[in-house]
Amino acid sequence: MRTGPAELLRRLCDTTAARLAGSHLRERVAQVRAGLDAPLRVAVAGAVSSGKSTLVNALLGLPVAPVDAGECTFVVTRYEYGEDDGRITIELTDGGVAHSRLLSGHRLPADLGVEVSRIRRLRVALDLPSLRTVTVVDTPGMNTVTAANERAARSMLFGSGDEDDRAQAMIYVLRYVQRFDDATLAEFRALTDASGMSCVNTLAVLGQVDRRGDEDDPWPTARRLAAQGYRDLRTSVFDVVPVIGLLAETARARPLDAEETAALEALAAMDEDDLEDHLLDLEDFRTAPELPVPARVRHRLVERLHRYGLTVAVRAVREAGTADPGALTTLLLERSGYASAGRAATGSVAAGLAHFARRADQLKALDALTRLRAIARTPALGSDRVTLDALAAQLDENRPIATALGGLRIFTAAEALGRGTLVLNEEMTGELLRLARHDEPAGRLGLPAEASPDEIAAAATAAAMRWRTLAMMSEGRTGGQRARDVLTVLEDMVAAALDERERADGADDADGLPGNGPGGGPGNGGPLPAVRVDPAAIEALRASPLVPADDRRALELLVTGTELATQLGAPPGAPPVEVAGHAAALGARFRILTHRPLPLRQRRAAETLCEAYETIWSRYGTGS
Repeated sequence: MRTGPAELLRRLCDTTAARLAGSHLRERVAQVRAGLDAPLRVAVAGAVSSGKSTLVNALLGLPVAPVDAGECTFVVTRYEYGEDDGRITIELTDGGVAHSRLLSGHRLPADLGVEVSRIRRLRVALDLPSLRTVTVVDTPGMNTVTAANERAARSMLFGSGDEDDRAQAMIYVLRYVQRFDDATLAEFRALTDASGMSCVNTLAVLGQVDRRGDEDDPWPTARRLAAQGYRDLRTSVFDVVPVIGLLAETARARPLDAEETAALEALAAMDEDDLEDHLLDLEDFRTAPELPVPARVRHRLVERLHRYGLTVAVRAVREAGTADPGALTTLLLERSGYASAGRAATGSVAAGLAHFARRADQLKALDALTRLRAIARTPALGSDRVTLDALAAQLDENRPIATALGGLRIFTAAEALGRGTLVLNEEMTGELLRLARHDEPAGRLGLPAEASPDEIAAAATAAAMRWRTLAMMSEGRTGGQRARDVLTVLEDMVAAALDERERADGADDADGLPGNGPGGGPGNGGPLPAVRVDPAAIEALRASPLVPADDRRALELLVTGTELATQLGAPPGAPPVEVAGHAAALGARFRILTHRPLPLRQRRAAETLCEAYETIWSRYGTGS
């Protein structure tokens, strides 16, 4: 089984930390290592009064985040898994720590006992299974999304701006607007770019979609606006989704109590036109003396449901003839849009969060890769400079670890698209974003879910031709590297689809090259047995103009050699350690070919050769 990117980076962190002498550098690497094992950090951000904290409560399923203008709304608050449910750790700007607890009903206290100016952030422990995989970070509201630089943006969004505050995904709540004007779009793109976010880890939420008073059903307009928002922001966000956060919070975090349910029954018994007249002006609804519900309860209903929620709930009670609390909760959640499936470009908050959770290891690895490269650029002297240079070399895109981190290829290409270092036409932009947004091969290629392996292979092959052309035209530039990343993913999809078809047909899927390494062994001290090769695949690779003359000679020896030593260019009968040395050198040479825009068959031959050479080295390199 291929090792995942997170595990490869864990090993690199362990090796690097063990070699560093400076405690500060070791601590920074240790923080990166810890982040790979911790839950994914998802920050919820947004403008002041956009409904951000209401959405946090819906995400958690608890009414813990304050929605009024208290001191906690000015503090970064992490909601993380902890068995000591309700414990609040108050981290201070001077490095000190204080503690408190949530109030009854899982609510943050209005007074933390510490001046807000002294608080770096709050960490709230909740015994919620969902927080074992995702930590939710509630951030202070912002009057503008403009950010001048990365540190300022991180500080504004996540607190101090230090590395351990860096969110790995973001849900940004936008106020409901009639359209996204150019200034809003430019500011949003500036924020995501400066804070290290991109279309692979940012979800934009269009909140409060029920606040237009001239529509009985806000959803058709809301979905159209969200779809348009996605078209405008698609290189900066994974999705734009509409939601009525207030209804989602009521359904998930604060279900209606018995008094409120009884009030809905009383309102449902009123004349329909009279009630509608009162609901046109919510202040009138709160204060009118003639309504059959106490004013204090009406006030709560407006706070919990607002006009649209009240209309939906009362209509449901009329139709059912009674107020069923469970049925009302289900209805409100459905009408909130929190978990509705919707269409691809107008999904839901729940679908977006699930998207992040499925990609948690990749998103954490992407963040770790960025942080490790920053650490490698840190000024240092002596042995630490040597260690950091070695770290930088390991993370270079032409080294084997970059190939092993293949799961991040689409993510890095999508980020380059958002930052303008990968320039694409409309067709290829759509292809890349589908690859980033979808999980299944058919969806990633824009095909129906029932597409056959042949259809998937054909679509991926056609796309690969476009990306190979771009990679060759942009050779030596960042865009060319990113195009090769996408090309590799598409070719992997072709190979997987063909393998699936062959398995379905009962065909032998062996490719002829030595997938299990060399057969036999040193035996009685005689020559090492030759490896089996597929001459046709080797000849196809030799025919490529991208293969240097020396490498073509090495391929010829691989086909014509009668024992392992001569296949690798070593003297006949050479000892195993010497043969292994030749294999290691050849593996390094041919590994470079795997980063070039070769056709699929030639690329597969080069990759299989590298695996064979590395197997020979691991088998005979110890001298045993």
